[in-house]
Amino acid sequence: MESNPSRKKLSKAQKLAFHAKEQAFRDFIEAFKSPDLNRNITQPKDFVESIIKQAGLKEGVDKDTLIDSWKEIAGEFIANNAHPQSLNKGVLTLRLVQPSMKFHLEQVKPQLLRKLQQSLGKKIVRQVRFNIG
Repeated sequence: MESNPSRKKLSKAQKLAFHAKEQAFRDFIEAFKSPDLNRNITQPKDFVESIIKQAGLKEGVDKDTLIDSWKEIAGEFIANNAHPQSLNKGVLTLRLVQPSMKFHLEQVKPQLLRKLQQSLGKKIVRQVRFNIG
């Protein structure tokens, strides 16, 4: 192997200085690059599941399914006077139009709960509550 006469051998100090200059130049160039605008953005898919669990809908019951099941179970008259207000952690809250409807539904609450559990699942609806107004 012949050595290239035009190529100089650098001392260790010269090599270190060269690499330091290279690194300084790379740092200088990096300083002027635009920041990644997406680095702190969270995608909805990352937190939707936790919201669904907190809302008590982790089994996949959506509002339309709940309302349709309620109308089928309760019948037309009761469904017109008692509306699903919320379903949170297995507790279905119904908003009632009048106090007499609460009295009536309290009388049939066990049967009502059983039918809701058959339709939606025992883990979805574990309890029924009534609110007037």
